[in-house]
Amino acid sequence: MNGLFGWSGGAASDSGQLRQRLLKTVADQTNTGAVYFGVHTGAANQPPTSRTAYCDGSLVAALAGRVTWKDKALSDLAKQRGNHAALAQAFRQSGDQCVQLISGHFSFAVLDTEKNSALLAVDRIGAYPLCYSVTNDGTLIFGSDTDVVKAHPNVSGTLSQQALYDYLYFHMVPSPDTIYRDIKKLQPAQVLRFENGRAHLSFYWQPDFVDGDGVNSLELQDTLLKTLRESVRRCEPDDTTGAFLSGGTDSSTVSGMLAGLQSKPAKTYSIGFSQEGYDEISYARIASRHFHTDQHEYYVTPKDVAEAFPKVARAYDEPFGNSSAIPTYFCAQLARRDGTRVLLAGDGGDELFGGNARYAKQKLFEAYHHVPQWLRSGLVEPLFVGLPFAQWLPPTRKIRSYIEQARMPMPDRMESYNLLQRTDPRSMFNADFFAQCDTRHPLAVLRDTWQRAPTQSLLHRMLFLDWKVTLADNDLRKVNRMCALQGVEVRYPMLDDELLEFSARVPPNLKLKGQQLRYFFKKSLGNFLPHEIIHKKKHGFGLPFGEWLKTSPELQDVVHTNLRSFKTRGLLQEQYIDNLIIAHRDGHAAYYGTLIWVLAMLEQWFQQHKVNP
Repeated sequence: MNGLFGWSGGAASDSGQLRQRLLKTVADQTNTGAVYFGVHTGAANQPPTSRTAYCDGSLVAALAGRVTWKDKALSDLAKQRGNHAALAQAFRQSGDQCVQLISGHFSFAVLDTEKNSALLAVDRIGAYPLCYSVTNDGTLIFGSDTDVVKAHPNVSGTLSQQALYDYLYFHMVPSPDTIYRDIKKLQPAQVLRFENGRAHLSFYWQPDFVDGDGVNSLELQDTLLKTLRESVRRCEPDDTTGAFLSGGTDSSTVSGMLAGLQSKPAKTYSIGFSQEGYDEISYARIASRHFHTDQHEYYVTPKDVAEAFPKVARAYDEPFGNSSAIPTYFCAQLARRDGTRVLLAGDGGDELFGGNARYAKQKLFEAYHHVPQWLRSGLVEPLFVGLPFAQWLPPTRKIRSYIEQARMPMPDRMESYNLLQRTDPRSMFNADFFAQCDTRHPLAVLRDTWQRAPTQSLLHRMLFLDWKVTLADNDLRKVNRMCALQGVEVRYPMLDDELLEFSARVPPNLKLKGQQLRYFFKKSLGNFLPHEIIHKKKHGFGLPFGEWLKTSPELQDVVHTNLRSFKTRGLLQEQYIDNLIIAHRDGHAAYYGTLIWVLAMLEQWFQQHKVNP
């Protein structure tokens, strides 16, 4: 995966020294498989890397990612002179609107050296991230990750206490913030215009959701199949291309489409676990047999997790607490050792076509609001919420819980099971750290995206929110980094621009029919996917960390060593951490194991990146 870094405007710097510092940072990042293009407006306008950007008079342009150009002349120019040159020409023709001429997954920077201005942008889904910082002297520094931006001498490496709290809440730091106080991230489909020392942010694209019905579902089904095939074809697979195959609907679809495009059996890669309730490899084998793929498998062990733990922490430029990064890491390793250089991932299908269980659950809660107001306030709520007996009897207790959750506004309601929402912060956090945090901030982040959703549909609002939080801030970050660590490029056909736009045209009553998740998608793929996969329950790519931690000496050594060190950081109360360990040992291993992983990974990230909170 390639990337960008550079700067624009501000006071003059020692360009030679600055180039050397950034080159060292880039060299470190290149060890994880990244290729960086540098652009800046320093002395002699020399990009600080051997992989230069395109310079055309006063314009300097660089683009990371895989794109197609909607304008034929720009497409021809890209073929002749590269995407950098096409980007510069697009900017000359259309200014800030040049982003409308690009399709694909990308980040880009265009700098005008005469005006000391810049334009930055990322793709619609945020597959290629871009961070930035605006310093007090009016300099814009940007890069594909925080490490590159932080390498600039004018950028402070001070951690954000609020971002640390947000990490504990979300298990990652959601955009637009980063773990560093003075560095921000662009959000999906966002553009930054920098001029006169100030940054101006806007969104250049919004989905055109169809909320009503009245569409021809048969025509939509045919269109979906064609669009899926073309989205895989646009990934330009060759003999070095393979696919993740978890055995779920999306990875099976991508693997099947890939198999149909290749003359030889498509290479597919799967991860298994010797733990009841977590292993899904039998479904991957069903898909492999169905599509006649060249199947490769690896079973991850607790010892593997312990050995990979520091590597994973070091690979991320910010703390990242999603434990499914581990199976992704080993799957990419399996592919790389087999000679595969590109992996197609199935991420995005659930978020485009309504496949997550929370969509159906929130639909049930929303049904409560169709009960007449006079009945809710006059009878139901006084009876089941207002009277003491309602919380003691099992049947009425469930009704009371339903009503209490249904009365919560969205998107807050989806966070009602978040451990930080259910815990008294005074028993969890040290007072000094807690005083620097706003516990309302995580919900404010969700509400901001929720309010931007261009739809009145409950389901479409949830999908729109997931495009940012579940995909851009979490899943894509997870897969990108783990594949880069193994030197494998990852591409996302399920998040192709045309498929993204098509999904918005499918009305919510077809995506979620009653309580049937992904109704339209599964109906459309009924003759393509194996029957067992169409009708299987959603499983995921989860790691049985909580269960393994109870019995694995290797994992216990790694985790408890990190937790002992974490206690000295002054973020959480030592007694809370001790109680968490006991709750994991005696109670729900997966539930409490999640927070243990999040804390241990945060401590390891501190150590690997040599930073202190």
